[in-house]
Amino acid sequence: MKSQLLSGKWQFKQVETEDWLAAAAPGGVHTDLFALDLIPDPFVGDNENRVRWVAESDWEYVRQFDVTADVFEQPQLWLVCDGLDTLATVMLNGQVLGETDNMYRQYRWDVKKLLKVQDNQLRIIFKSPVNYITEKEAIRALPTVYHAIAGGPYLRKAPSQFGWDWGPKLPPIGIWKDIRLEGGSAARFSDVHLRQEHADGEVTITAGLALERWTDTPLRAELSVTAPDGEVYTESVLIKDTEARISLPVEDPQLWWPNGYGEQMLYQVVVSLFEDETLLDEQDYQLGLRTIELRQEEDEWGRSFEFVVNGVRIFAKGADWVPADSFPTRISDQQLEQLIHDAAAVHQNMLRIWGGGFFEEDRFYDLCDRYGILVWQDF
Repeated sequence: MKSQLLSGKWQFKQVETEDWLAAAAPGGVHTDLFALDLIPDPFVGDNENRVRWVAESDWEYVRQFDVTADVFEQPQLWLVCDGLDTLATVMLNGQVLGETDNMYRQYRWDVKKLLKVQDNQLRIIFKSPVNYITEKEAIRALPTVYHAIAGGPYLRKAPSQFGWDWGPKLPPIGIWKDIRLEGGSAARFSDVHLRQEHADGEVTITAGLALERWTDTPLRAELSVTAPDGEVYTESVLIKDTEARISLPVEDPQLWWPNGYGEQMLYQVVVSLFEDETLLDEQDYQLGLRTIELRQEEDEWGRSFEFVVNGVRIFAKGADWVPADSFPTRISDQQLEQLIHDAAAVHQNMLRIWGGGFFEEDRFYDLCDRYGILVWQDF
């Protein structure tokens, strides 16, 4: 796959106005306005109320761009938006690609016929999430916490952004994850699912592959696993249709342990897709080899509830994880790592991702792997 990032410098404005302002993507209206000194710090005093108008307005983002030659020449071209928050209409060169209503998911559109080499315009109009849920709530009220702006359950958006007992009413609007062009030729991975099987002290890593393909040419997938000591294992398989599996035994497996129970040995996994010797797509992961089970057995009090990792009962010590910032695009890699590091430093071994926020990014789970933190994932 060839890609061109469209994150970076954008322009934005309130829909009812004429003046374009400098914006950043990933980002959001609140953070862009604050960077321009056009609103006060929403977390100081009663400024939360002074900036309510921001989430009650509609906003428009725009960017002009050229397409790099290596991307433009690809037979297949998509616009990929990893996260739009939330009610957006996306337009490329004057044509509507689609509308969004879910901050959690990725959106992908075929733009091969619409793109030009130069002078492309991408416009995204965001409708007010507050106005949307208020209109829905007026028709039929849905229960939510009393601290929040009413109507939040009507929208696939982090509930806490409308207010919670620990957080302000500051629902963000904007391009909150990367946006890019992707180009491909014969095929691409649409899904890669890693599994590990433990038996008699041996571990087998299996990659379940799903493909999107546009030609009947023979394809080959390769699974490469690098052990913590640098030893590399590889296996490959020919793919005739759109699904395949590759399995690879790991010799002398080095196990991953929760914080306080042992080391966090991590394997690096790369899954590659080839047409002859041409690399079409590639995905990389880190993987800790371990077994985990929730053991529930009858006892004198009723039934037990304990996690068992690699055959060892774990005493769970941890905390509740809410979004680290009301504006998630402000969370830097350094800030996130410091928080996970601190959890491990005070001997925690589990974090419960609270269900009123959003699905954390891969960087969060990768850090938990590195610091020995089990994740209890609410949905």
